[in-house]
Amino acid sequence: MAKYFDVHPENPQARSIGQIADAVRSGALIAYPTDSCYALGCRLGSRDGMDRIRAIRHLDDRHHFTLMCRDFAQLGQFVRVDNDVFRAVKAATPGSYTFILPATREVPRKLMHPKKKTVGVRIPDHVVTQALLAELGEPLLSSTLLLPDEEEPLTQGWEIKDRLDHVVDAVVDSGDCGTEPTTVVDFSGGEAEIVRRGAGDTSRFE
Repeated sequence: MAKYFDVHPENPQARSIGQIADAVRSGALIAYPTDSCYALGCRLGSRDGMDRIRAIRHLDDRHHFTLMCRDFAQLGQFVRVDNDVFRAVKAATPGSYTFILPATREVPRKLMHPKKKTVGVRIPDHVVTQALLAELGEPLLSSTLLLPDEEEPLTQGWEIKDRLDHVVDAVVDSGDCGTEPTTVVDFSGGEAEIVRRGAGDTSRFE
C-alpha cells in the first residue's frame, strides 16, 4: 500500500519532503506532481525502479527516461551542452520542456538511448518538485504518469493513490496538476528538433 503525502503547494512541509526523499533513497517508486503533469520517479540508477515504471506504462527498452534536475548546474553534470544549445536551453528553464542531449559518463548506460547515447533532461518550475530535488541532492529518474490506453495523464493525487496503490510506494499530492506532458526538444544533432508538442511554448525553437 502506497504512503500518501499531502504537501502544501507553496510552502512544502520540510518533514514530508525529507520523508519522501528518504523513501526514494531507499528504493521507493513515487508518483509526484510537476509543472506539466504527474510523473513516476525513482532514484537515478535504480534498475528495479526503471523496470517497475516500464511495467506500469507498458514501455519497451527504447523509451527515453528523463532526468528531473534541480538546476542548470546539476543538468550540466549529466549531458553535454555546447554554447548555442546552452543559450537556448538556459532561456527555457525552468519550465515545461524536456531536452534530449548527449549523455555524459555520469549517466548509467542503461538509461541512454541504445544507439544515440542520449538522455532526456529537464528542470521543473514547480515548488514541491524543486524542494524534493534540493533535499535529494541528485536528479529523479522520471517518466510521465500516462497509463496504457489512456489519452491523458492522471491529475489527482487521490485517484493515483486509488488506482496505483499496490504498484507505487508513495504518492505526493500538492493540489491540482496539469494534464499536458512537456514539450520535447531533441538537440542531440545540434539543431532543435521538436519531438513532441506539449505544455511548453514551441515558438522559440522553430
